[in-house]
Amino acid sequence: MKELRDAIRTQGQGIGLDVVKVDMFLNHRIETGLLFRMGGEIARRFREEKPDLVLTVEASGIALALTTAHALGDLPVVFAKKSATVVQSPDVAQAKVYSFTHKRENVIRVDKKYLPQGSRVLIVDDFLADGQACQGMMALCAQTGCQVVGIGVGIEKGFMPGGKNLRAMGVKLSSLAVVAGIEDGQIILADD
Repeated sequence: MKELRDAIRTQGQGIGLDVVKVDMFLNHRIETGLLFRMGGEIARRFREEKPDLVLTVEASGIALALTTAHALGDLPVVFAKKSATVVQSPDVAQAKVYSFTHKRENVIRVDKKYLPQGSRVLIVDDFLADGQACQGMMALCAQTGCQVVGIGVGIEKGFMPGGKNLRAMGVKLSSLAVVAGIEDGQIILADD
């Protein structure tokens, strides 16, 4: 997606060899027009899969999941929580997920009633690095008898194993932009 690629080039920052900082427009400050166009593009790529709902993980994936669900006809969005709450049902699906960004393991959880058995689920996330979040959400779907119809990602770190591993599992995965690497603080996109 050209607009996203341009934003990565002009506003993104590479830190070290593996951190892609795009918080100026994607996950701290959000450029709403761009996010709605990103959601529309993911929706276009997965419309034929006929998802019933969109699943993401808190917190930075929620905005892109919401815009995608809106573009798919205002589907429900379910987000996996990273911590238990006092109002949460004890009947939850849960999976351990290591966060590349936060460098810690989380247990993500969703009340099973929000992922009805037989639902066709589109997983959406802002980033794909090692694939742990996506695999965790796939595990939640397996525990609730849902079918994952695909995974839509804003930015994939193509130099990390997540995308390759998910594709090897036969998952329909589509990323709006793929980062090939970082050189001297510059983000190198796969098509550059």
